[in-house]
Amino acid sequence: CLGLPTGKAVVSTQSTGGLSAKLVTANRVLELKEVQDNMNKLRGAIMIVYPMNLPPYDPVQAELDGCEDLSGTQASLEVIEQGALWWAGKELLPEKLLLDYVGKNEKTKIVVKLSKKGQQAPGREQQLTEEQKKEMMAWQYRKQEEMKKLHEADDGDDYLNSQWANPNSLKNSFHGIGNIKWGPK
Repeated sequence: CLGLPTGKAVVSTQSTGGLSAKLVTANRVLELKEVQDNMNKLRGAIMIVYPMNLPPYDPVQAELDGCEDLSGTQASLEVIEQGALWWAGKELLPEKLLLDYVGKNEKTKIVVKLSKKGQQAPGREQQLTEEQKKEMMAWQYRKQEEMKKLHEADDGDDYLNSQWANPNSLKNSFHGIGNIKWGPK
């Protein structure tokens, strides 16, 4: 973690764990105070490991000072200076209240996407994840194999096509019409 010695990696793990993507699955809101606390933990860990401070050109030092220059890097594409919020294919305007879009139900949960200002609406999410698709295909395959086995082992109603199970055989034998076939020879 960040090239820190093993004893100091604990502080780094604690601070990066507080900002992980697991917060989304845990339905926790990330507040600015938590981000600042984690940055302070990292700043303290770096001061312990590097007591003479990092050089000013170091990216970690630049990030801690708040003057990191991302121009010409891949990370610069991820920075959004002015953004627009989108929900249900509509851009949420700052002048309007959220209840104008969603309604007055306080229990409504919406997923809002962020994009750069002036761009079109972001694409829709897949309704099924890859894991759900695999599970569904596996279930369908198991069901199909089960139906094949049942069809192969289904000897229970084959007797219905035999001569002795014909419900009209007694009547036909009394009338003498037992072996009459209605079709070409």
